[in-house]
Amino acid sequence: MTDSSSVLELFRLDGQVAIVTGAGQGIGAATALALAEAGADVALLARTEADLEAVAEQVRARGRRAITVPTDVNDLAALDAAVRRAVGELGRLDIVINNAGGSVSRHFPDTTVEQLESSFHFNVSAAFELARLALPHQLAGGGGTVVNIGSTAGRKASRGTLTHSLTKAALAQLTRLMAADLAPRVRVNGVLPGAVETAALRRYVSEDVRAQMAGRTAMRRNGQPIDIAAAVLYLASPASSWVTGKLLEVDGLADDDLVPKGIADL
Repeated sequence: MTDSSSVLELFRLDGQVAIVTGAGQGIGAATALALAEAGADVALLARTEADLEAVAEQVRARGRRAITVPTDVNDLAALDAAVRRAVGELGRLDIVINNAGGSVSRHFPDTTVEQLESSFHFNVSAAFELARLALPHQLAGGGGTVVNIGSTAGRKASRGTLTHSLTKAALAQLTRLMAADLAPRVRVNGVLPGAVETAALRRYVSEDVRAQMAGRTAMRRNGQPIDIAAAVLYLASPASSWVTGKLLEVDGLADDDLVPKGIADL
């Protein structure tokens, strides 16, 4: 970049191809559309084909190519097929967005090893395997980026959050270790969302509880999928070319000790 270049050009992804898991709704869908707006073609992965087709139509409306690959990321063999199809139909693979994940947590005495291992497989092993399968194609194209979507829950130790918190913490460490091993040709970073207003959050958390979550943030609102998508775009683009192994919290400062009690908002 020269002094006369526009900084906005650093966010462009023209000529690149991204694969996004959990792309049918919420954060994954918003991320796929953000990458498309920046110029990338997108391979969309999720379990529900109708959701994927709806997102693909929006990608194409932005002038980019999209393919839909109905996939359960827990099926590691299906990830291999998805990567081969993305490269075969879109010509290359530069960007991996590991967004699919999640788990239902229980208190320690109520958690089984089977539940723990299932959560680890979904949140860590699937992300590892997709990135591993994509790597040769990224290197063949001169390099690439990986962005893992974790959670601020992985930084905390709250009662009743064992499997989700533990496996998201493992994903954060995987991000750092991948970055160390793959630099400088492939950059690996993570985004740690706080409470984001998605269908999944609304399904499991009542409106009153979501309002309480918003009240505990410095920004006095819960996140929107676009908040996370914007952070992913930064980390996937040349705008962050000197950034790897980092975990970007996007949570509205959702930490009680960051929100002094009894002090009026500005």
